[in-house]
Amino acid sequence: MEYVRNPIMCVIPPYMLDSIVEKGAGKARAAALKAIKQSNHLRIQRSAIQERPRGDYEVLVSGITAHTCKITRRVYDAEHSEDLPGSHARGEGDPPVKDPCVDEAYDGAGDTWGLYHDVYGRCSIDDRGMVIDQTVHFGEEFDNAFWNGEQMVYGDGDGELFARFTMDLDIIAHELTHGVTQYEAALRYWYQSGALNESFSDVFASLVKQYKLHQDVKKADWLIGANVLIGEEYALRSMKAPGTAFQGHPVIGDDPQPATMDDYQELPPWQDNGGVHINSGIPNQAFYLAAMEIGGYAWEKTGLIWYRTLCDKLGKDANFVRAAMATILVAKEEYGSGSLEEKAVQKAWKDVKVL
Repeated sequence: MEYVRNPIMCVIPPYMLDSIVEKGAGKARAAALKAIKQSNHLRIQRSAIQERPRGDYEVLVSGITAHTCKITRRVYDAEHSEDLPGSHARGEGDPPVKDPCVDEAYDGAGDTWGLYHDVYGRCSIDDRGMVIDQTVHFGEEFDNAFWNGEQMVYGDGDGELFARFTMDLDIIAHELTHGVTQYEAALRYWYQSGALNESFSDVFASLVKQYKLHQDVKKADWLIGANVLIGEEYALRSMKAPGTAFQGHPVIGDDPQPATMDDYQELPPWQDNGGVHINSGIPNQAFYLAAMEIGGYAWEKTGLIWYRTLCDKLGKDANFVRAAMATILVAKEEYGSGSLEEKAVQKAWKDVKVL
């Protein structure tokens, strides 16, 4: 099934676009319809990317270490076409340009690279010095951002419901983390493994933002996409309170994310790949609860537990229970049997009723 083999890992889930088509009007509805139609073409592009040999999108350096790792960013401008990567707009070390999308993408990739490198010792997306390529101004009023298997792509939004997708640092970090997952656990993008894939992206997206703002667990907002979804009271997702990010939105409706397994949604594979964007609220809530219990800066202990789990403990078909047991094991390995950290992680998964 094509939607399983070659998924496009977009930040805007299909149920949002479906709601806009059903309830929206004018430019926003037209943009949503076009975004849905574009998905098949994007899957075909992803299939071609996966099947061809790696080219100059990667820099592979034998024996590279965190001490010798250097960031390399390239930002391109699609100029509202759908041809990738587009024309070169800014390279590593170049000064800012007048286009905020270019500069936001450049800076956001640097902030994401910084968390992974400075905190976890990771050398870029693939841990081997991969060049971070990004394209802005993709398509006409394209309502999404996505990782296509080797680079990031951002739309400008329709201007009515969605703003430009480079506005939120956590969106940039979310999509780039799909690349990290691709090179580590390679979680299949459907059902619970796909929901974990989405959740790991939300976790590290929030951590990148918290690290950038130097926020502890109490000061963090735990929101994803608080600027791209137009309206001060709306965000794409809430890790603190799944199911509340855009309650009562006049066009999109209510946030369907569950916070516990009591409300887990059994969906067919053709509907959000079995609910990958919906059911990710459950592991998101588990991370939030563990981080709040452990306290301090979430990227230090709780983030390390989740990072090591993603890199060392999970296989491509992992489910929620396996992820829960793996994070508990890593907490024990890192901080000791019976430690606050181990107990906090175990309690979090029990509170969301995975265990």
